[in-house]
Amino acid sequence: MELKQVTHIDNVRLSDDGRAVRILDQSLLPNETIYLELQTPEELYEAIATLRVRGAPAIGIFAGYALYVLALQTKTTSYADFLAECQKNRDYLNSSRPTAVNLRHMLDRVLAVVQSMPCADISAIQAAMGQMAKAIHEEDIAMCTAISEYGLSLVKAGDGILTHCNAGPLATSRYGTGLGPLFLAQERGIPLHAFCDETRPLLQGARLTAYELQRAGIDCTLICDNMASLVMKQGKINACFVGCDRVARNGDTANKIGTSGVAILAKHYGIPFYVLGPSSTIDFTCPDGDHIPIELRDGAEIKEKFFSKPSSLPEVKCYNPAFDVTDHELITAIVTEKGICYPPFAESFAKLFPGKGAKA
Repeated sequence: MELKQVTHIDNVRLSDDGRAVRILDQSLLPNETIYLELQTPEELYEAIATLRVRGAPAIGIFAGYALYVLALQTKTTSYADFLAECQKNRDYLNSSRPTAVNLRHMLDRVLAVVQSMPCADISAIQAAMGQMAKAIHEEDIAMCTAISEYGLSLVKAGDGILTHCNAGPLATSRYGTGLGPLFLAQERGIPLHAFCDETRPLLQGARLTAYELQRAGIDCTLICDNMASLVMKQGKINACFVGCDRVARNGDTANKIGTSGVAILAKHYGIPFYVLGPSSTIDFTCPDGDHIPIELRDGAEIKEKFFSKPSSLPEVKCYNPAFDVTDHELITAIVTEKGICYPPFAESFAKLFPGKGAKA
């Protein structure tokens, strides 16, 4: 795997015949590279729920294509029945994971196409749904490029960057969000060094972030989550870059479990902590982090998933939240495709996104 160049894996797209969603199964990386073509409601739901496709932007892209693919399977010629089918599929897919707001946003955008065309033929509505799904994908590529540019402006050659979870091309479309500046820097010959938290309990940092960075020839070092404090104290970290699954209106941010701990450590050591994500990840209907639902996952992921034998007794209880919420006061800036937002975030959101950030 000595590619040593920046490449962008085709992780989510329509199948060649346009009737299925083709994904790279992230649950098998880094040891197997397997592509799947999915088209039933159960397959599409399972892919999100089991993290075969993951990363808030990638989930949004997948969701748009999924709703379109399901719409192509309708047998009805009645608009009312077709709309009801699409709404049912939307609700089913949306229930697969509760925290990432991109899932809901992109499903709603494709469903809105159906709702806006009550007098059109079903085939015309289906075509318009497909166009919207493709537009969502193209928009994400542009957003990731812009986010990467803004993020790169926050660091300098030779800096050490601490990452948590995975927010690169695998989790998005191109470049990524939290990892985007690292990939862009590599393309431009700017040396940066990444310290990658393994990110329990699903090890996205070890399995995916380190995989992507190593594959691209970006200097990276994998560390366990509980080593972050030491490398910060040793002066090896100049900035922390993380992605996000949902940002509340006040700037509180949900990301993979352990992110808030990184932010607390960074605050203690005087290291800037940056959240990078598209504006679609900002939930302007959510006032603060207390209103962000936190997904709870099976405790077997902690005790069994990455071990040949269980690491704990069967009767030991597990608490396995997939995300935590980083308080806005710990965040140095939130980087979006529209620009860099600084505290107070409610005010900077209102300026950058007029008509949204000021909502009560």
